[in-house]
Amino acid sequence: MNVREICNRTVVVAKRDVVLSEAAYLMREHHVGSLVIVDETKKGRVPAGIVTDRDIVVAVVAEGVDPRKIAVGDVMRPELVTVKEDVSVFDALRLMRGRGIRRVPVLAADGTLAGIITVDDLLEIVAEQLNELVRAIATEQSRETRDRK
Repeated sequence: MNVREICNRTVVVAKRDVVLSEAAYLMREHHVGSLVIVDETKKGRVPAGIVTDRDIVVAVVAEGVDPRKIAVGDVMRPELVTVKEDVSVFDALRLMRGRGIRRVPVLAADGTLAGIITVDDLLEIVAEQLNELVRAIATEQSRETRDRK
């Protein structure tokens, strides 16, 4: 299974000049824990960084900085980790685990933003797969019990 099959295509984005108070508002309104910071290009939206709710709390609020006076571009994580749509779900999970991150923007073949994948998305898939495995075992046990009678 590839990332393309499970990534969320609705991504909440912001440009670098959006102030953090507005970023926090966007996160609350859309019930997300991060914003992908994008640059608009001729090709489309290209991810430039990411800002999480934790970034806002740790780097801004806890430091006493006014979130109305600082832009997301000033606190975004510049070393953005991304994956292409054709990457396997398991490779994406390995990457996320190795980097200690919970969210990864997904890129189309041309490098534009195609979606986002989160640990929660991956957990949902793993849970579904485990449920299918449990059902297969239960079906096997039922068949064996029926066949013994």
